[in-house]
Amino acid sequence: MDRQPPRSTSNAIDLYIRTYYSLLRSSGEVRVRSFEEAHAYSDSSLHTGALGEDPDVAAFGYSAARLPESMTHVRRLVAGQSVEQFERAGLPVRGWTAVSTRGRRRPHRYDGNEILAVFVTSASDIDDLVPIVTAYQIEWNKMHARLAPSDLGRRLLRGDPLPPDDVLDRELSQVLGLSTHDAGSLRKALGGAVDEGLRAIAGGPRDLRLRLLSGTLLEYRRATQRWWQSIETSYGERSGQGSGLGSGLGSGLGAGPPRPVYFVSSNTHALCNLVGGYARTHLTRILDLARERDIEGLGERVTVAQRDGDEVELHNLAYYLLRHHITADPARELERIAEVQAFDAECGISTLSSPGHLDVTAQLFELRKMRYERLDPRVDVEGFERLADSDAVIINIDYPLGMAAYHHLTQLAQGVGEIRGIYVVGKAATLNGRVGDIMLSTVAYDEHSQNSYLFRNCFVAADVAPLVRYGTVLDNQKALTVRGAFLQNREYMNVFYREGYTVVEMEAGPFLSAIYEMVHPKRHPTDEVVHLSNLLPFDFGLLHYASDTPYSRRQSLLSKSLSYFGMDATYGCAVATLQRILRQEVARLRSVGP
Repeated sequence: MDRQPPRSTSNAIDLYIRTYYSLLRSSGEVRVRSFEEAHAYSDSSLHTGALGEDPDVAAFGYSAARLPESMTHVRRLVAGQSVEQFERAGLPVRGWTAVSTRGRRRPHRYDGNEILAVFVTSASDIDDLVPIVTAYQIEWNKMHARLAPSDLGRRLLRGDPLPPDDVLDRELSQVLGLSTHDAGSLRKALGGAVDEGLRAIAGGPRDLRLRLLSGTLLEYRRATQRWWQSIETSYGERSGQGSGLGSGLGSGLGAGPPRPVYFVSSNTHALCNLVGGYARTHLTRILDLARERDIEGLGERVTVAQRDGDEVELHNLAYYLLRHHITADPARELERIAEVQAFDAECGISTLSSPGHLDVTAQLFELRKMRYERLDPRVDVEGFERLADSDAVIINIDYPLGMAAYHHLTQLAQGVGEIRGIYVVGKAATLNGRVGDIMLSTVAYDEHSQNSYLFRNCFVAADVAPLVRYGTVLDNQKALTVRGAFLQNREYMNVFYREGYTVVEMEAGPFLSAIYEMVHPKRHPTDEVVHLSNLLPFDFGLLHYASDTPYSRRQSLLSKSLSYFGMDATYGCAVATLQRILRQEVARLRSVGP
């Protein structure tokens, strides 16, 4: 008998969420310290040291990586959904500097003084932003209290140069009560602004203020609509007759009907590298650069892979190091980007960066323009030549955060023609595996709708296992879609773990809610067991690769970046997805004949 998993028993998490939403209803600024007590007592698994006196460098590093480096100067954060919203509030963000983060693709604009504008695309951005900023402030102030009165703090405030890293780590560990490893983690958390960041921490405590501009569902929908309208023109051009170029619109007007679509939510490098082939074509040049500069310590790995003739490893290395190749000479960076995109275009790939001012990049792949000689050898597709007769397009979007997934897929589904497949690939925490494992779920409980979705995953372990070397592929898993990375604790996770939920992520539930509305004549329900297994008229695949093990402080998202280590699982999932799409399309073309 189907039954819902028990509701969260963590009243502390529920109280925290109610606290910040009630405070952010104010039309003015809210002090972040108003959230601190509820945050600390929520006992978040990502901020276990919140109530302690010693700095929790792991939580600070996680937060700092998801905020821009200019955060050391920021005193006020304003969250809004559109440029027009900010301008109505007297904030001319069009003229502000666009700033990025290492761990989130959320768009930010900095006024060069003390205000940071944060663009939000769904309620999930609020559930993500508030705990990040609160953890950042709590840990900043702990470190300031210890650093400011110390000899190191006084030297920082005088403007003395920083000592070498090993000496600095020893001093930081003594002053802040950290291990030397954690002191090194603090330096890494500050990114390229170590000097500036440490001087700012020594210089004063933080009393940040946050304001939310009209966080309405209508505005979220408008923002996503603008995103799709910016993509629709490019998609429409591929709906023309003959060569696929024309003036047709995604709505079906113009030179031809809208093209069928295979939708993928993934990163923006994997499919491009597998199909475009730029990195493999320029393999020697890219790997020579890595060996000469020993980028991220990968020089020895490159040498060994070349000695052993290990093509899979060499290709993964080239894919990973391509961005270093592009940025190696700042004066030529834009030229290199254009060179890569022109090379990709020869295989029918076009990239639309930040359409509609939302930092959710979209890519379009025309199947009939793919070139077999450019395809990664791991993508084994019998009958590839038949794709020359295909009218289908792959639309890949840079996986959105939380509820933004629902808005993006809903908008896209309204604007395209037939959808032949939906494939969701992303990171997740695992409660029973290891970092680098791949999890294939057939059940997902969604905190947003409180629905349990049951579905048939088109992937099984045997489809992916031959494509990975280091991780384990686990199918028949159950996924838990949470509202935010910080909004979970050990008590909370234990409840679901006892019910067999082992994959913790943020997008599956919203995507499934959108899929429900694509096959039913009504809005998705709430608090129900929803069977989608035999109802979908298209292929559906859900793949997660483990980036965190919340029960293990030894190997955690907070302390371990996937970096090159994640390439095995990332490209295993990408190859399986691309292979599935191409095989499905070849089989369809065979069934309909010439």
